[in-house]
Amino acid sequence: METITNKTLEKLKYELVRDGIVQYEILEKAEELANVQRINIGQALINSGILAEDTLLKFLESKLHIPYVNLEDYTPDPKCFKFISFPDARRYKIIPLFKIEDVLTVAMSDPLDLFAIDKIIETAECSIEPVISSETSILKKIDEYYKVADTVDSITLSEEEQETFDWTEELHKDEAGEEHIQHVIRAILTQAIIEDTHELNFEQSEEGLRVVFKQNGEPVDKGIIPSILNSAFVSKLKTLSNLDASVCEIPQLGKLCFKVDKSMLTASVSSFPTIMGERVSLKIYKPPQKLEKIIPDEKSRSVITHALNTPGIILVCGSPLSGKTHIIYSLLLEAAKSKKNIMTIESIAKYELKGVNQCELNENVGFNIDKALRFIEFQSPDLIYLEGVKTRDAFEFMSELFYNDKTILTEFMANNMTDLRQKLAFEDFQSFKSLISCLVFIHSKDSIEIFDQATLQKYLA
Repeated sequence: METITNKTLEKLKYELVRDGIVQYEILEKAEELANVQRINIGQALINSGILAEDTLLKFLESKLHIPYVNLEDYTPDPKCFKFISFPDARRYKIIPLFKIEDVLTVAMSDPLDLFAIDKIIETAECSIEPVISSETSILKKIDEYYKVADTVDSITLSEEEQETFDWTEELHKDEAGEEHIQHVIRAILTQAIIEDTHELNFEQSEEGLRVVFKQNGEPVDKGIIPSILNSAFVSKLKTLSNLDASVCEIPQLGKLCFKVDKSMLTASVSSFPTIMGERVSLKIYKPPQKLEKIIPDEKSRSVITHALNTPGIILVCGSPLSGKTHIIYSLLLEAAKSKKNIMTIESIAKYELKGVNQCELNENVGFNIDKALRFIEFQSPDLIYLEGVKTRDAFEFMSELFYNDKTILTEFMANNMTDLRQKLAFEDFQSFKSLISCLVFIHSKDSIEIFDQATLQKYLA
């Protein structure tokens, strides 16, 4: 993913110093923080408490002579949403407000982003009049009014339709253009949900783009998208996932949101270059549930809640696609009730969790797992979720966190309890496994076993 910038603030940042609003040294530190966290410098100043958002917005209004609009008290005209697509609205942090004759008034957090304005003028085919609004309020209004799921439409099917559904019927309809491609994407996602598939891949072949569902750990061929549609299909899928469709030489990671009946689902979307062309992989994640729905047994829940409030390592285990992330997000929601400082280090945040400070890695600016581990302790977290830890250094770091009275939540792949025991028998895990305060093992979606520290240590001895 590209570094997030704000051209308006880049141009005016030294005016903040000249006007005595921010000291130069603080501005430099804010720039470093912005690069690491993949946010713009304005958000870094606001998040750090250096500058109030109102102060920054009034400063921009006075310098640019562009009016400021508080979106909290404003209702956009829904008829104008057709002029700006959801991906463009999210990418450029821009939302249409109203249109008078040939002029579309839009709220922007970065009104000097001429590339964004030119892009919107091209797609909307009208003149653009920008006003300034906060980035947070713009994104909130986008999610509220675009209803995110409309990027691939809402998926609702009767039981009869589910029994006979085949995505290739949509492919063979006599249509053309982007809308047809979007309908094909929706149809493939629909079939994946009907068949309870959580991973699907699009693989290049001589015949075209092969659609492969991963079911019960095995790849299942579900048909081919003809070669003539390959480029358009991958491009549209990447655009919907907020990836750069013009770049195909490097891996990219994004996410796609869509609605099934009344539930919002998120899929991580990974593109990877191969000699045949890009391979795209989707992993679908269900929204987190309350802990009592997943673990109905009160005694088992008490083991978990005790572990969430005690220094130690909470390990969530299961086979691939068993639902480890789903369980972990539910545990994070439960932990958030305590009002503690809960932080995550993830490749991509699947769902936004209230009360949890979620952090996404960004290799493009050097913000990798090693750097995250070195700096996260300066944030004084009480509980840390580390996604997919596999290196010896990471295991040693978790031990250090434990000795500093931290609670650590992580996952580990094991097909069954025997497999787990064999893996943890290796010497590299000796210190790590002695610090496990709670084990959550997912045998299946209907069978989840909870071990407290005493029981687990006896089993692993």
